[in-house]
Amino acid sequence: MTCREFVEFLMAYLDGELPEAQRRVFETHMEVCAACVNYLASYEATVEAGRRLAQEGGNPVPEDVPEELVEAILAARRRDQD
Repeated sequence: MTCREFVEFLMAYLDGELPEAQRRVFETHMEVCAACVNYLASYEATVEAGRRLAQEGGNPVPEDVPEELVEAILAARRRDQD
């Protein structure tokens, strides 16, 4: 599996939708590719930050959240509402 394929299968993996054989290939790739492990961790952190923002509504964003991340989440929410 290449890193590009890793990204393409990421959502299916996180949603538990990958067939067993593909899941094993995906997880084997993570064993040898630190960059994809880091990408997965940052992706999961981004999703969690988005969930917290949605749950908290108008509460201020914690100071440790990068402004670029906040802007990306807000832009995605605007696209989803259109």
